[in-house]
This record gives sequence, structure tokens and C-alpha cells, in this order.
Amino acid sequence: MTCPSESEKIVINCGGVRHETYRSTLKTLPGTRLSWLTEPDAFSNFDYDAKSDEFFFDRHPSVFSFILNYYRTGKLHCPNDVCGPLFEEELAFWGIDETDVEACCWMNYRQHRDAEEALDSFETPEPEDNRKAGWWRVWRPRIWALFEDPYSSKYARVSVQHLFTHGQLR
Repeated sequence: MTCPSESEKIVINCGGVRHETYRSTLKTLPGTRLSWLTEPDAFSNFDYDAKSDEFFFDRHPSVFSFILNYYRTGKLHCPNDVCGPLFEEELAFWGIDETDVEACCWMNYRQHRDAEEALDSFETPEPEDNRKAGWWRVWRPRIWALFEDPYSSKYARVSVQHLFTHGQLR
């Protein structure tokens, strides 16, 4: 039997799901957590089980499939069934830059931040010249922005869809 460090294949158990890949695949993104598994001292620096010859990470297993696929293909896609903050957290853990997310997945990935930014923009601004600003004058530009670009955020799409389904825009 060969020493695990000499084997070209490597087994990663992520959240109870075993993934097998080549060490050369993990070296495609230097400086990331998975590339460190190819280092000679990885067996002492990570949770390695010599009996099963695998590294264990207590992380989201289905998201890891997308991470590992990025090493294999060079294209980082975001799963549709995972919220942006979770995917963002996993990217940070594995040491992957979020700007590597493919353009086709960027909107899905950014939805949570866009929603947060939209909600933050609804904070009441300070009145000009110490005068109370009228409600409509303050909110009108923000409300129109939702309708002018209905695909700009999740809240804009929901607002327009709600108006159509409830007969207010027929």
C-alpha cells in the first residue's frame, strides 16, 4: 500500500458526503484551503482520518460540490437553492474570492445584498434646512426606482408581481 501523501487521489469528507478528486485538481487554485490539502504536512494540519484515508470538514456538503467543481472546471456557479449569505460564508471558509462567481449566477448570489441595500435606502433622510420633508417627497424617488427597473432586486420583482396579481396594474 502506498503512503497517502504519495497517492494522486485524495478523499474529502464534507458534512458526511465523500468526494474523491486528484491532488492536481486541488492545486489549480493556490493559496486556498483545498490546495493546502496537497501540502506534505496537511495530515497534521487538518482533520485527517488515517483509517478511512480521508480529510473531514464539517461544512455544507451540497455547496461543497459547487466549490469542488470550481477547481475542476474553473467556473464558479452558485446553487439556486442556497441563499447568498450561506454561499458567501462557504466561499470565505474555502478561501475563494466572491468575484469569481460566474456572471450567470451573480444576480442570484447578490440578491441578499441588493435587498439589504434597498432596505437601508428606505431609512428616512435628514430634513433639508431643518424643515420636515413631506412623506411623498422623501419616498417617491425610491418607489419609482422599484418600478422603473423591476428586475433590479428581489423586492422590486415582488412588488410589481403583487400589483399585477391583485388587479392594480391591469
